[in-house]
Amino acid sequence: MPEHTIGDTGDRVELAPGEVPSDGRFANTDLLPVPVEARRWTTYNFTALWVGMAHNIPSWLLASGLVALGMDWKQAVFTIALANLIVLVPMLLTGHAGPKYGIPFPVLARASFGVRGANLAALIRAAVACAWFGIQTWIGGSGIFVLLGKIFGGWADAGEIAGQPWTLWLCFVLFWALELAIIYRGMETLRRFENWAAPFVIVGALALLVWIGVKAGGFGELLNQPSRLGWGADFWPVFFPSLMGMIAFWSTLSLNIPDFTRFGAGQRSQILGQSLGLPTTMTLFALLSVFVTSGSEAVYGTPIWDPVELVAKADNAFGLLYALVTVLVATISVNIAANVVSPAYDLANLAPRLINFRRGALITGVVGVLIMPWKLTSTPELYIFTWLGLVGGLLGTVAGILIADYWIVRHTRLSLPDLYRAAGPYWYRGGWNPRAVAVFLAGGVLAIGGSHSAPGRGPFPEDGLIPLLRPLSDYGWAVGLASSLLLYTALMWRDRLPR
Repeated sequence: MPEHTIGDTGDRVELAPGEVPSDGRFANTDLLPVPVEARRWTTYNFTALWVGMAHNIPSWLLASGLVALGMDWKQAVFTIALANLIVLVPMLLTGHAGPKYGIPFPVLARASFGVRGANLAALIRAAVACAWFGIQTWIGGSGIFVLLGKIFGGWADAGEIAGQPWTLWLCFVLFWALELAIIYRGMETLRRFENWAAPFVIVGALALLVWIGVKAGGFGELLNQPSRLGWGADFWPVFFPSLMGMIAFWSTLSLNIPDFTRFGAGQRSQILGQSLGLPTTMTLFALLSVFVTSGSEAVYGTPIWDPVELVAKADNAFGLLYALVTVLVATISVNIAANVVSPAYDLANLAPRLINFRRGALITGVVGVLIMPWKLTSTPELYIFTWLGLVGGLLGTVAGILIADYWIVRHTRLSLPDLYRAAGPYWYRGGWNPRAVAVFLAGGVLAIGGSHSAPGRGPFPEDGLIPLLRPLSDYGWAVGLASSLLLYTALMWRDRLPR
């Protein structure tokens, strides 16, 4: 395994002019390393990225899902805070390759899965991102539909198509087109958008808090409601799968965070930016949602967890318009960054000659509609346990392989030219690393093989797909990451680079 010896400047490495690969099967301009001079994202850029991504309607609703499962608000916020501290660790570990080599996630995955085998990891990540894109677009379009209906009236009474008012479908399609128009302009446009979107959304969320606080004259009884689970034997069977579900919420980004950190000015920028942006923002946003919901209970007699539904009760036209813009900005901010960038690169990696970043983004938009996202968020059990549990288990398995390969087997040393060639240490057998594939299959079975559903509440047998593995199902992400990390390290131990 040769080490890189070219273009090494501190913690940043680039291809020399003569090292640029010419094989179009494995490279295009979107997959090549970002030149060192173009890596200029600062700590603020990464912090703003996370603030913009964390402040969205599904994040707001996380606490409500946990409260619906029986937690009180303190237990819900604690679960969310702990989950985001845990997921920050793989986020920083995989993000390290971005500023150092300037490569996106699917190219990094070539080191462990093989130049061709990386498509396995990339397509799994892309499929999840397409589904998330559809979910976020549906939620954003629904929010616009509610607020416009409040402003103009009569929207909910429009004729129906496939069981929904045609005006709702119109909002969904227009919102979908706006998202793709922004990302089509490229990553630099995204950086500028996130820079101003982050503070705008924060101001909007705080304005909602002030409004409901003044209207309520306090924050109601929700803050005093006891947990239906307590802290004893009833709590832990709900806590652990909920924790894994909260981790799974951002486990997608723990894989493809190099898609963003590749533009980083250095390791300090991405480490500080992510540490300041992710766990603090998600925890404060969960607290904000709890306080606002508690105030809504004092005003309306019942807790209203959906911020769009709450804002729709306002009488002020200016307030409704401001809320409409805030919902637009917040949802676009998270959806483009979290759910379009990754599959755009992942699909480009599949066929570099045919698919570039922009075409990959358009494919993502189409697939995100075809998966019918409105069905995935129908109940807390389906959303938190089934959807997020499955996603977390599979993505945790891939993350364990990437971390083991990059940090333990290679000690962060990669040969950049060989990542783009049909030969060399990353070609393995026909472009695939059989050991990585075997580890992924084994870790995936351990992580999600015990998936089960409550009677009549999900697609899985009550005893689990594989009854023997049912006890592991509540810890899918952790089981997937730990098992794949250990198995991959053991199988690749003889091939590791010296320190």
